[in-house]
Amino acid sequence: MEELYKFIEEKIVAAGYNGPVSGQEIYEEISDEIEEKENGSYIFMSKKEDDVFFEYQIDVMDDNFNLSYIDINTAQGKMHVDFDEK
Repeated sequence: MEELYKFIEEKIVAAGYNGPVSGQEIYEEISDEIEEKENGSYIFMSKKEDDVFFEYQIDVMDDNFNLSYIDINTAQGKMHVDFDEK
């Protein structure tokens, strides 16, 4: 799992976000949000600081989920992190 957490963090930093970020916290937050959700696509928002919020697009499947993207909204603008991009 550590590799997955690090991957999430690296993608976010590469998109230009320089605030605090934890791949493990993001993964756990998503896991909590999708618990008992039906299969489908969802958008979740998470406030990180007073002027920063993350918007997650997640596809929920029977036994797992796919994090498609995170839009990071800050006072300076929006950063898009695409996890489906190869």
